[in-house]
Amino acid sequence: MGVELENIVETKVKSLLEEAMHKSLGITVRELESDITDRLKRSALLSYTIDTSIPFKQAKRKFKQEYLARLLQLNLGNVAEVAKIANVDRRSVHRAIANLQIDVNNLREFLQRGTYVKQLAVQDIIEESLSAYKSSLHPRKYSALYKRAPEISKDITKELPERPEPLATALREFEKRYIEKALEETRGNISKAARKIGIRFETLHRKIKQLGISA
Repeated sequence: MGVELENIVETKVKSLLEEAMHKSLGITVRELESDITDRLKRSALLSYTIDTSIPFKQAKRKFKQEYLARLLQLNLGNVAEVAKIANVDRRSVHRAIANLQIDVNNLREFLQRGTYVKQLAVQDIIEESLSAYKSSLHPRKYSALYKRAPEISKDITKELPERPEPLATALREFEKRYIEKALEETRGNISKAARKIGIRFETLHRKIKQLGISA
Protein backbone atom coordinates (compact mmCIF):
# COMPACT_ATOMS: atom_id res chain seq x y z
CA MET A 1 0.00 0.00 0.00
CA GLY A 2 3.00 2.33 0.38
CA VAL A 3 3.19 3.54 -3.23
CA GLU A 4 -0.58 3.72 -3.56
CA LEU A 5 -0.89 5.68 -0.32
CA GLU A 6 1.88 8.10 -1.34
CA ASN A 7 0.24 8.77 -4.71
CA ILE A 8 -3.13 9.42 -3.11
CA VAL A 9 -1.60 11.80 -0.56
CA GLU A 10 0.22 13.72 -3.31
CA THR A 11 -2.66 13.90 -5.79
CA LYS A 12 -5.76 14.14 -3.60
CA VAL A 13 -5.01 14.76 0.08
CA LYS A 14 -2.82 17.80 -0.55
CA SER A 15 -5.59 19.51 -2.51
CA LEU A 16 -8.06 18.86 0.33
CA LEU A 17 -5.65 20.40 2.85
CA GLU A 18 -4.94 23.40 0.63
CA GLU A 19 -8.64 24.06 0.17
CA ALA A 20 -9.27 23.85 3.93
CA MET A 21 -6.35 26.17 4.71
CA HIS A 22 -7.48 28.75 2.19
CA LYS A 23 -10.99 28.76 3.64
CA SER A 24 -9.78 29.17 7.23
CA LEU A 25 -6.38 30.88 6.97
CA GLY A 26 -6.53 32.58 3.59
CA ILE A 27 -3.17 30.96 2.69
CA THR A 28 -1.53 27.55 2.41
CA VAL A 29 1.06 26.89 5.10
CA ARG A 30 3.41 24.57 3.23
CA GLU A 31 5.26 23.43 6.34
CA LEU A 32 2.01 22.43 8.03
CA GLU A 33 0.80 20.71 4.89
CA SER A 34 4.07 18.75 4.70
CA ASP A 35 3.87 17.75 8.37
CA ILE A 36 0.39 16.29 7.88
CA THR A 37 1.06 14.56 4.57
CA ASP A 38 4.38 13.10 5.73
CA ARG A 39 2.68 11.57 8.77
CA LEU A 40 -0.12 10.18 6.62
CA LYS A 41 2.39 8.55 4.27
CA ARG A 42 4.06 6.83 7.22
CA SER A 43 0.77 5.75 8.80
CA ALA A 44 -0.11 2.53 7.03
CA LEU A 45 -1.83 1.47 10.26
CA LEU A 46 -4.18 4.38 10.76
CA SER A 47 -6.78 2.31 12.55
CA TYR A 48 -4.43 0.88 15.20
CA THR A 49 -3.46 2.33 18.55
CA ILE A 50 0.08 1.89 19.89
CA ASP A 51 -0.15 1.16 23.63
CA THR A 52 3.22 0.50 25.30
CA SER A 53 1.53 -0.31 28.60
CA ILE A 54 0.91 -3.70 26.97
CA PRO A 55 4.09 -5.87 26.93
CA PHE A 56 5.75 -6.18 23.51
CA LYS A 57 4.96 -9.85 22.86
CA GLN A 58 1.37 -9.47 23.99
CA ALA A 59 0.99 -6.31 21.91
CA LYS A 60 2.22 -8.17 18.81
CA ARG A 61 -0.31 -10.97 19.33
CA LYS A 62 -3.07 -8.42 19.81
CA PHE A 63 -2.00 -6.57 16.69
CA LYS A 64 -2.05 -9.73 14.57
CA GLN A 65 -5.58 -10.52 15.71
CA GLU A 66 -6.80 -6.98 15.13
CA TYR A 67 -5.09 -6.85 11.74
CA LEU A 68 -6.90 -9.99 10.59
CA ALA A 69 -10.14 -8.74 12.14
CA ARG A 70 -9.75 -5.50 10.18
CA LEU A 71 -9.30 -7.46 6.93
CA LEU A 72 -12.37 -9.54 7.74
CA GLN A 73 -14.32 -6.33 8.26
CA LEU A 74 -13.17 -4.88 4.96
CA ASN A 75 -13.85 -8.11 3.08
CA LEU A 76 -17.12 -8.95 4.85
CA GLY A 77 -15.93 -12.25 6.24
CA ASN A 78 -14.37 -13.69 3.09
CA VAL A 79 -11.71 -15.93 4.70
CA ALA A 80 -10.05 -16.90 1.41
CA GLU A 81 -9.62 -13.27 0.36
CA VAL A 82 -8.29 -12.27 3.78
CA ALA A 83 -5.73 -15.09 3.71
CA LYS A 84 -4.64 -14.01 0.23
CA ILE A 85 -4.19 -10.34 1.17
CA ALA A 86 -2.45 -11.12 4.46
CA ASN A 87 -0.32 -13.83 2.85
CA VAL A 88 -1.14 -16.29 5.64
CA ASP A 89 -2.92 -19.65 5.70
CA ARG A 90 -6.64 -19.86 6.32
CA ARG A 91 -6.13 -21.49 9.74
CA SER A 92 -4.66 -18.21 11.03
CA VAL A 93 -7.75 -16.36 9.87
CA HIS A 94 -10.10 -18.89 11.44
CA ARG A 95 -8.17 -18.62 14.73
CA ALA A 96 -8.64 -14.85 14.68
CA ILE A 97 -12.38 -15.30 14.10
CA ALA A 98 -12.60 -17.71 17.05
CA ASN A 99 -10.40 -15.66 19.41
CA LEU A 100 -12.21 -12.40 18.70
CA GLN A 101 -15.64 -14.07 18.53
CA ILE A 102 -16.39 -12.31 15.26
CA ASP A 103 -19.80 -12.85 13.72
CA VAL A 104 -18.85 -13.01 10.03
CA ASN A 105 -22.52 -12.65 9.10
CA ASN A 106 -22.74 -9.23 10.73
CA LEU A 107 -19.57 -7.49 9.57
CA ARG A 108 -21.13 -4.43 7.95
CA GLU A 109 -21.48 -2.88 11.40
CA PHE A 110 -17.80 -3.64 12.10
CA LEU A 111 -16.84 -2.06 8.77
CA GLN A 112 -18.62 1.16 9.63
CA ARG A 113 -16.95 1.21 13.04
CA GLY A 114 -13.53 0.56 11.51
CA THR A 115 -13.96 3.46 9.07
CA TYR A 116 -14.86 5.75 11.97
CA VAL A 117 -11.76 4.68 13.92
CA LYS A 118 -9.64 5.39 10.86
CA GLN A 119 -11.19 8.84 10.56
CA LEU A 120 -10.36 9.59 14.19
CA ALA A 121 -6.75 8.56 13.57
CA VAL A 122 -6.52 10.99 10.65
CA GLN A 123 -8.09 13.69 12.80
CA ASP A 124 -5.46 13.10 15.50
CA ILE A 125 -2.71 13.59 12.93
CA ILE A 126 -4.25 16.85 11.72
CA GLU A 127 -4.84 18.24 15.22
CA GLU A 128 -1.40 17.27 16.53
CA SER A 129 0.34 18.79 13.50
CA LEU A 130 -1.79 21.91 13.70
CA SER A 131 -1.07 22.38 17.42
CA ALA A 132 2.63 22.79 16.64
CA TYR A 133 1.79 25.92 14.61
CA LYS A 134 -0.63 27.48 17.08
CA SER A 135 1.72 30.30 18.12
CA SER A 136 2.50 31.14 14.49
CA LEU A 137 -1.09 31.57 13.31
CA HIS A 138 -3.74 34.20 14.01
CA PRO A 139 -5.81 32.87 16.95
CA ARG A 140 -9.17 33.26 15.21
CA LYS A 141 -7.97 31.67 11.99
CA TYR A 142 -6.22 28.88 13.88
CA SER A 143 -9.41 28.14 15.80
CA ALA A 144 -11.42 28.08 12.56
CA LEU A 145 -9.08 25.55 10.96
CA TYR A 146 -8.90 23.42 14.13
CA LYS A 147 -12.70 23.23 14.23
CA ARG A 148 -12.66 21.98 10.64
CA ALA A 149 -10.40 19.03 11.52
CA PRO A 150 -13.26 16.48 11.81
CA GLU A 151 -14.66 17.51 8.43
CA ILE A 152 -11.22 17.48 6.78
CA SER A 153 -10.38 14.07 8.27
CA LYS A 154 -13.67 12.63 7.01
CA ASP A 155 -12.90 13.83 3.46
CA ILE A 156 -9.34 12.48 3.63
CA THR A 157 -10.46 9.09 4.98
CA LYS A 158 -12.70 8.64 1.94
CA GLU A 159 -9.64 8.92 -0.29
CA LEU A 160 -7.30 6.60 1.61
CA PRO A 161 -6.76 3.06 0.30
CA GLU A 162 -8.43 0.24 2.19
CA ARG A 163 -6.13 -2.60 1.12
CA PRO A 164 -3.49 -3.13 3.84
CA GLU A 165 0.00 -4.50 3.45
CA PRO A 166 0.60 -8.26 3.96
CA LEU A 167 0.72 -9.25 7.63
CA ALA A 168 4.53 -9.53 7.78
CA THR A 169 4.98 -5.98 6.42
CA ALA A 170 2.26 -4.56 8.65
CA LEU A 171 3.72 -6.31 11.70
CA ARG A 172 7.17 -4.85 11.01
CA GLU A 173 5.68 -1.35 10.83
CA PHE A 174 3.76 -1.99 14.05
CA GLU A 175 6.93 -3.12 15.84
CA LYS A 176 8.78 -0.03 14.64
CA ARG A 177 6.08 2.37 15.82
CA TYR A 178 5.67 0.52 19.12
CA ILE A 179 9.42 0.61 19.89
CA GLU A 180 9.76 4.23 18.76
CA LYS A 181 6.99 5.19 21.17
CA ALA A 182 8.58 3.20 24.02
CA LEU A 183 11.90 4.96 23.40
CA GLU A 184 10.19 8.33 23.25
CA GLU A 185 8.46 7.64 26.57
CA THR A 186 11.80 6.71 28.18
CA ARG A 187 13.74 9.56 26.55
CA GLY A 188 15.78 7.20 24.40
CA ASN A 189 17.00 5.06 27.30
CA ILE A 190 17.14 1.57 25.83
CA SER A 191 17.48 -0.18 29.20
CA LYS A 192 14.38 1.56 30.59
CA ALA A 193 12.47 0.96 27.37
CA ALA A 194 13.32 -2.75 27.47
CA ARG A 195 12.07 -3.04 31.05
CA LYS A 196 8.95 -1.05 30.21
CA ILE A 197 7.89 -3.35 27.36
CA GLY A 198 9.07 -6.59 28.96
CA ILE A 199 11.92 -7.74 26.73
CA ARG A 200 15.68 -8.15 27.18
CA PHE A 201 18.02 -5.25 26.47
CA GLU A 202 19.86 -7.31 23.83
CA THR A 203 16.60 -8.15 22.06
CA LEU A 204 15.51 -4.52 21.97
CA HIS A 205 18.92 -3.38 20.78
CA ARG A 206 18.78 -5.91 17.94
CA LYS A 207 15.24 -4.83 17.02
CA ILE A 208 16.31 -1.19 16.90
CA LYS A 209 19.03 -2.05 14.38
CA GLN A 210 16.81 -4.35 12.31
CA LEU A 211 14.01 -1.78 12.07
CA GLY A 212 16.31 1.17 11.36
CA ILE A 213 15.20 3.11 14.43
CA SER A 214 17.23 6.11 15.60
CA ALA A 215 17.73 5.58 19.33
